[in-house]
Amino acid sequence: MEPLTRGDPMSPLRWTCKSTRRLSKALKRLGYRASSRVVGILLRGMGYSLQGNCKTVEGNQHPDRNAQFEHINARVTAEMRAAQPVISVDTKKKELVGNYVNRGKQWTKKGSAKKVNGHDFPDPDVPRAHPYGIYELTRNRGFVNVGTDHDTAAFAVASIRAWWRAQGWRAYPKAKRLLITADAGGSNGSRLRLWKWELQQFADEVGVPISVCHFPPGTSKWNKVEHRLFSFISSNWRGEPLINYETVVNLIAGTTTTTGLKVSCRLDLRKYQTGRKVSEEEWSEIDLLRDDFHGDWNYTIRPRRKR
Repeated sequence: MEPLTRGDPMSPLRWTCKSTRRLSKALKRLGYRASSRVVGILLRGMGYSLQGNCKTVEGNQHPDRNAQFEHINARVTAEMRAAQPVISVDTKKKELVGNYVNRGKQWTKKGSAKKVNGHDFPDPDVPRAHPYGIYELTRNRGFVNVGTDHDTAAFAVASIRAWWRAQGWRAYPKAKRLLITADAGGSNGSRLRLWKWELQQFADEVGVPISVCHFPPGTSKWNKVEHRLFSFISSNWRGEPLINYETVVNLIAGTTTTTGLKVSCRLDLRKYQTGRKVSEEEWSEIDLLRDDFHGDWNYTIRPRRKR
């Protein structure tokens, strides 16, 4: 099924660009016999569904899009086989904190629906939650750092650092490297200097190289954290007003799936400076090694000192 599996961040359903006939032929080449009808049954059992037209194309498609998917899939597969940590990261849609409407429905007694404010005012004084998710592909574990300030590159790397300190180093005591898959934009954008500078500080701390593979622009829905973590969080708190930060953290931490997903969540009350610029001197100190294939999307940051 990989690497052309997609998922809507707001839905637990997944789909693939491969037809049942193509999958049937692929299975035959591997020595298995399964008709396209049987493949369809298997897909539904795995949580896949038929999809009609939907808004998923974001701008022009890069000519190397599929090649990058293949590259990411090969890197992830190799690292998982080598028992090295692989994480998928991204920031979930920011949420208003208070008695505001939360889309979705939940089962309640007739006439007992929760009453929320009639309007969502975009006032800057209204508290907001910025959930930054880290999804571990091997262990099927999620870690979410809920920020209360700004979604910056410093916040993104601080979230990854929090995951490593809380879980990562225990789960991978013999880790020789870390692979991160991320979107091309946002606080972990491929062009963002501060993202790379912050990763350099993290690499120095843990003493292992950190490799990053970015998904091509406009393809965020392929990122595993979207449909293996965020979609289930959205399902878990649908129709539930996020009245305070405690509610946000508890609902995220209470997210589970029949496939064994477990999620940890913490609240981050720190302030993160916006508009932070990386100087030319700081940039020159980053030990950045770009891959031969699309070094703008695929690169490694090596630690500048041993742990």
